[in-house]
Amino acid sequence: MTARVAVIGDFDARNKTHGFTNAALEHLRLPIEWIATDAVGAPELTLAPYDGLFISPGSPYVSMDGALEAIRYARERGVPLVGT
Repeated sequence: MTARVAVIGDFDARNKTHGFTNAALEHLRLPIEWIATDAVGAPELTLAPYDGLFISPGSPYVSMDGALEAIRYARERGVPLVGT
């Protein structure tokens, strides 16, 4: 079974760090999905399918509350989390 990783952030193809994030995680052969910060909503529903969370670098977040909610979700449930 391969771990699924959610990248929490507001993807912008013009943002070089977002491209580097994709390249690095794809190099590790991890299936990733970007979740927009304003889509986190109820994290127990949106984030439950993932084995780990990566808080994207280089973002002004559309919803800082969404980014913080994802971090809180991971900390309270012991979900592996990488943040920058």
